[in-house]
Amino acid sequence: MQEQVTSNLLMIRPVNFAFNPETAATNTFVHPNELPEKDINKKAQDNFDELVEQLRLRDIQVHVFDDTDYPYTPDSIFPNNWISTHHSGKVMLYPMEAPNRRAERRQDILDFLKKNFDFHVLLDLTHFESEGKFLEGTGSLVLDRMNRIAYVARSSRTHPDVLKAWQKVIDYELVLFEAYDKEDNLVYHTNVMMSMGDTFCVICLDAIKDPDQRLMVKQKLEKTGKNIMEISLEQMHHFAGNMLLVKNKKDKHFLVMSDQAYFSLRREQIDTMDYFAEILHTDLNIIETVGGGSARCMIAEIHLPEK
Repeated sequence: MQEQVTSNLLMIRPVNFAFNPETAATNTFVHPNELPEKDINKKAQDNFDELVEQLRLRDIQVHVFDDTDYPYTPDSIFPNNWISTHHSGKVMLYPMEAPNRRAERRQDILDFLKKNFDFHVLLDLTHFESEGKFLEGTGSLVLDRMNRIAYVARSSRTHPDVLKAWQKVIDYELVLFEAYDKEDNLVYHTNVMMSMGDTFCVICLDAIKDPDQRLMVKQKLEKTGKNIMEISLEQMHHFAGNMLLVKNKKDKHFLVMSDQAYFSLRREQIDTMDYFAEILHTDLNIIETVGGGSARCMIAEIHLPEK
């Protein structure tokens, strides 16, 4: 059985982090900031560096790549949308909705993975971009790797044709539903409203308006032995669904989230989460506000076996 959690993380340090009008149309979590772009980028770098430092202090292996000035990629800090890796040795490349996000895919990162991990199959779905069909990695797909189940909230960034192609080569069961924010907009990425752990799942069931779909998701989680930790729509909007479970080399588990997410939680929710993993939270406010993503979006897990 494949493990749910890894101690190897891939992160991209930004150099041009900024409000991205190409993604803002479908990401209602994005809010423009009046600061000059260079100040926004500096604040994002500070947020990024603090998170990396805290992860490394806990003996978690973080592989950091610096973004490049060219091509212009304001959302490069969110690498989990263009790549996913799997214990089978497979690496997936994904079709991205925003044209300026497609330039985030980097050959040097693939070369690094080939050199240091057991990576022997590259599965490239990016040709779907020419058809206007998208699937944005572990933003679109919340993976229960242990049970080979993908939870998927439908949106413009998650096309059924790409899902079928992904399922064919990766052989996961799909659990499909629609999720909505508090303004009744489709949630742009599944990982905004749910986070999968090994023995638990943090999820905003209230975002799934259809009662049959909500029951289906709840029963699937229960059937696979997950302890369900529900969050509210308001907490979802504070990125409390955008968490990631990681571990260090000694197999100690940590639940990574932002300060905003942490302080939106009730004491009993914190106590429950703390039972399953030590909570690690840092200030990611500028990244959340301007980029519309939080801690989970910033981390691409490396599940490939080490050489």
